[in-house]
Amino acid sequence: MQTPDQPVLRDIVLVGGGHSHVGVLKRFAMNPVPGVRLTLICRDTHTPYSGMLPGYVAGHYSYDDVHIDLSRLAEYAGARFYRDEAMGIDRDRQRIHCRNRPDVPYDILSINIGSSPRVSDVEGAEAHAVPVKPINGFNLRWLSLLNRIEGHEGPLTIATVGAGAGGVELTLAMQFRLRNELEKRGKDPDQLHFHLFDAAHEILPTHNERVRAIFQEKLAQRGVQVHLGSAVSKVEAGILTDGSGQRFEADEVLWVTRAGGPKWLEDTGLALDDGRFIRVRDTLQSETDDNIFAAGDIANVVNHPREKAGVFAVRQGPPLADNLKRLATGKATRNFYPQKKWLALISTGDQYAVASRGDTEFHGRWVWRWKDWIDRRFMRKFSDLPAMEDTADLPDTAAAQSSEEAAQAISAVAMRCGGCGAKVGSTVLSRALSELKPIERDDILIGLHAPDDAAVLTVPPGKAVVHTVDFFRAFIDDPYVFGKVAANHSLGDVFAMGAEAQSATAVATVPYGIESKVEDTVFQMMSGAVEVLNEAGCALVGGHTGEGKELALGFAVNGLIDPEEVMSKGGLRAGDVLILTKPIGTGTLFAAHARMAAKGRWIDAALASMMHSNKLAAECLRRFGSRACTDVTGFGLLGHLVEMTRPSGVDAELDLSRIPILPGAEETVAEGILSSLQPANVRLRRGIRDQEKWVNHPRYPLIFDPQTAGGLLASVTAEDAEACVRELKSLGYLHTAVIGRVTAQDETGPIEPITLRD
Repeated sequence: MQTPDQPVLRDIVLVGGGHSHVGVLKRFAMNPVPGVRLTLICRDTHTPYSGMLPGYVAGHYSYDDVHIDLSRLAEYAGARFYRDEAMGIDRDRQRIHCRNRPDVPYDILSINIGSSPRVSDVEGAEAHAVPVKPINGFNLRWLSLLNRIEGHEGPLTIATVGAGAGGVELTLAMQFRLRNELEKRGKDPDQLHFHLFDAAHEILPTHNERVRAIFQEKLAQRGVQVHLGSAVSKVEAGILTDGSGQRFEADEVLWVTRAGGPKWLEDTGLALDDGRFIRVRDTLQSETDDNIFAAGDIANVVNHPREKAGVFAVRQGPPLADNLKRLATGKATRNFYPQKKWLALISTGDQYAVASRGDTEFHGRWVWRWKDWIDRRFMRKFSDLPAMEDTADLPDTAAAQSSEEAAQAISAVAMRCGGCGAKVGSTVLSRALSELKPIERDDILIGLHAPDDAAVLTVPPGKAVVHTVDFFRAFIDDPYVFGKVAANHSLGDVFAMGAEAQSATAVATVPYGIESKVEDTVFQMMSGAVEVLNEAGCALVGGHTGEGKELALGFAVNGLIDPEEVMSKGGLRAGDVLILTKPIGTGTLFAAHARMAAKGRWIDAALASMMHSNKLAAECLRRFGSRACTDVTGFGLLGHLVEMTRPSGVDAELDLSRIPILPGAEETVAEGILSSLQPANVRLRRGIRDQEKWVNHPRYPLIFDPQTAGGLLASVTAEDAEACVRELKSLGYLHTAVIGRVTAQDETGPIEPITLRD
């Protein structure tokens, strides 16, 4: 996570990870603007390059070949990456409404969300057809279809609605791949039947006659039945009806027809065309709002209408980036004029392609090789990330701000006070916390919204108090997600003891800056934390927030427990089995993320695990009689197991092959990418019997990997283990596994209490 040396003065928010925005990220990475912060909001971590999608469907490319890793690219650009979906814009307050997180404020907004086929225009299509966009949804259905081929018997009919370049190219790619898959399995490929429908009277209507003739011949040769001149009027399960009333059976219906923008754009007040595309001027700024830009398919450049094609989105990236920078620094934006003719390279699925540009056409296998070279070169721009240039000192950015903001900016970069002078201002803090809604309980006499010198709670008779504290700096750029992880991590010790969380006091450090930016950071972070605390039944009752170079957050948490039901580290018994409720690997993965060596989907999986509460798991383990439990955190799996064996007076066996591992962790460890805490944890290897024989095992480093918000390591009787694991999985802990057993202590004593097995 990059921490800028200067305060944030302007927030540019990019909604959508389309071709234009990946270009913006790359240009900002190579030449950032001090004081200007980028935030990317996108539903998917991996964004597809449309030019290579047919090749992926045809089987010529892997998933990673055709997808740009937005998480990695954002990290490279120093941009915050919010994995979410925009659902609206409040232009008066300059905020973006998201599906699963608090509103995101912006100073300048750019929209590059593409478009989707308008399946709602035809009866039944929304329920029974598969739109090609968003591509992530189509990919899941495509992978499902490939899996169905494995056991499918008899005929299979696939219909594509839309005979433009996209529909024709996709149909030929699917036909090529599925026939190959059937032939590999010794099945008759002639059982496959493809139909192509369009209301137009010709295929590829935006291309010249020679291009259309080539594809007409290809479709005929490949046995694709083409139905033109009659629009599809209705789609039912397994049935497609055209405008004349003729019905066609179809096992799958793919929708590649006229696209449109999302319905939520209608409520923004932005000028839209009939397809809900944002009308923009030559500068790519909205006709309605100078602070909002749009590019790619979602934009209608009113003075230069063009068809929806990836080539225009790619070309808009550089001028969009330049205009975003210019507006952020108080300069006039510049016009962009798209090309009047463009080259389209359309493949036929079988490593053959047709080039189309105006009235020009040429085709052949050499065209496909040319296209492949062009596409791979484009993708390398976003996978082979070069070193960034040195940047200049703070430019005249502050001159573009109001005098009040400029004064705040100057103050922010000046010498900061220490002691209580480093606290965040009470007004900023009050505004940020006023919208939070921590749970309220009768046992809280004085809490967050009735502030005093300390919180006051009552304790029921017969209960013991559990008290713990955790604190760490941010390891990701999303304060909302960081708040969730920090709260979840802090609650882990209370749950591991078998207690019920009651109250939490926060301690936070927030990077200095102008008030509005600091306020939003506090609000985003504490919103995530309060959601987790509320779900756990734990009330936020107070805290302390101070300034610092890096974002950091921790909690002191109190819980209540029956003194007779404490699950402690010292409760292991010989004959019990060891259960782990979550996979390990967060330390190596986030070390790799900091080096841009982790795939975005690996980080997604790690964060999902870290945000998964241990509350229900702890309750389940208690029901199955567990007397020994701990949460796996900074000392790693081995360190925490040693902490359990020594006070229990037992030894333990670990089965390396059964330990659940987060996706990507074995790969990053194999590359030698380890957490900075790893060397300290490795010193615990003296607790392993015959440890020399395990040093080269690929999973050996992972038992020392420090975890953040890790799972629970607990023991239950061997008789209860199977039922306990089954219930834990039903509660959502899908990776739960029996990873070892507890044995009687060796006569040599507890010097080497751990035996490894594979």
